[in-house]
Amino acid sequence: MEGSNHTVTEFILLGFTSDPVMQLVLFVMFLIMYTLTVLGNTTLILLICNDSQLHTPMYFFIGNLSFLDLWLSSVYTPKILVTCISEDKSISFAGCVAQFFFSAGLDFSECYLLAAMAYDRYTAISKPLLYSQAMSIKLCVFFVAASYTGGFINSSIITKKTFTFDFCGDNIIDDFFCDLLPLVKLACGGKEGYQALMYFLLTSNVMTPIALILASYLFIIATILRIRSTQGRLKAFSTCSSHIISVTLYYGSILYIYSRPRTSYALDTDKIVSTFYTVVFPMLNPLIYSLRNKDVKEALNKIFK
Repeated sequence: MEGSNHTVTEFILLGFTSDPVMQLVLFVMFLIMYTLTVLGNTTLILLICNDSQLHTPMYFFIGNLSFLDLWLSSVYTPKILVTCISEDKSISFAGCVAQFFFSAGLDFSECYLLAAMAYDRYTAISKPLLYSQAMSIKLCVFFVAASYTGGFINSSIITKKTFTFDFCGDNIIDDFFCDLLPLVKLACGGKEGYQALMYFLLTSNVMTPIALILASYLFIIATILRIRSTQGRLKAFSTCSSHIISVTLYYGSILYIYSRPRTSYALDTDKIVSTFYTVVFPMLNPLIYSLRNKDVKEALNKIFK
């Protein structure tokens, strides 16, 4: 890395507030959410691994989604907790690069994985008799591997571009983690080309999976409308409801932050929204896929009995 990057040895994360009382309140809140995230996702992964009834393509994807959420939350939350209770709010340059790389890679991977889960639901509803053959273990593993590969390749591209910038002025990041927009705000020069790159990555990692998800659900709706009984329609739709909730919450928060023009950025608002997909969403996913799922409830009951 050339230029002024050599003079930047650390960044300062301002976090949410400088009020000591509010920092303590936030520390307790984030600690509770992180504890629930770890317990919920770990429990769901163990249930899927240990219960033979959950050894299906749908739960294979759900298990990998829980693993992604567990890893994603661990990239952000421990540093947030330290920032809340410590006077030292710095993060090293290397630490910022690592946090940026893994957060982008995991976010992109989750975008692809949610698209793969939509195809899985389409296959289950449109071709129920051929579902096990159509969604073979090899295909499921391929989808998961492709999600990780695509996510981290794109993360490598955007990380390299971001941290080869010359950072002008101070090194204060007005956020609780090393995010894209606050870092770009600190950079000087070359932002026009960077904006084009960001929109390209947004299209390839967010808009393309959304298009695939919408296409899958158009076919799903067409199949459901051909089902004659109301009970059959409700049963078919219920198998997709958890995924629809996850997609809406996850993509909605990402699109709100990253799809707007640079002139409309509002970092204070973006902090709240980004907290949702970085901390809150990984905590909610196990609840979404367990409370609304009879098979997971039965697996839990077996353990309790």
